[in-house]
Order: sequence, then C-alpha cells, then structure tokens
Amino acid sequence: MKSIIVSMVAAAGLMAAGSALAVDMPATAKKHGCVACHAIDKKVVGPSWNDVAKKYKGDATAAAKMDAKIVKGGSGVWGPMPMPPTPKATDAERKELVDFILAL
Repeated sequence: MKSIIVSMVAAAGLMAAGSALAVDMPATAKKHGCVACHAIDKKVVGPSWNDVAKKYKGDATAAAKMDAKIVKGGSGVWGPMPMPPTPKATDAERKELVDFILAL
C-alpha cells in the first residue's frame, strides 16, 4: 500500500512538472506555430528545445545563429525535414524565444 501511495505522489509530481514546462513556454512559440514542430523535452518534427540548448551550450554565436534560423528557416542540421522561415516574428519575439531555449 505504501509503495502505491509513493508511486501516485511521484506521478503527480511529474505531471505537475510537465504542466509547469508547458506554462513557461513563451507565448511567441504558440503565436508563430513553433509548437507544431518543437517541444521542450521531446523530438516532434524538429528537435526538442532541450537538445538545441545542449548543442549550442557555450557557443558565443548561438543566439545569432538561432535568430537567423528563425527568420530564414533552414535544413540539414537536425535531419532532412526543413524548418520553415518565420519572417513575421519581431526582433523582440525572436530574442524572447532564443533566450528561452538557451536558458534550458
């Protein structure tokens, strides 16, 4: 009985943590459709943002590279599926999204 209760508490904690991640995602990501291809912690069509953060950790040019990728799109870095451009995202929206990803 005790192990069932511990398991239930652990599961509830994991569900709450997952919900917190979804809440913390910038509104910009939803506004521009980023969430159709990206999730924080798992590959969807594109890489998880955790994986992107790991790839660029310690790279002083990461923010500029990511900003350009958001504006122009690209392909070949994470597989064959191209990332479409998001030219309507403002400078501030792109910065918010890049800062969010790099902080993961």
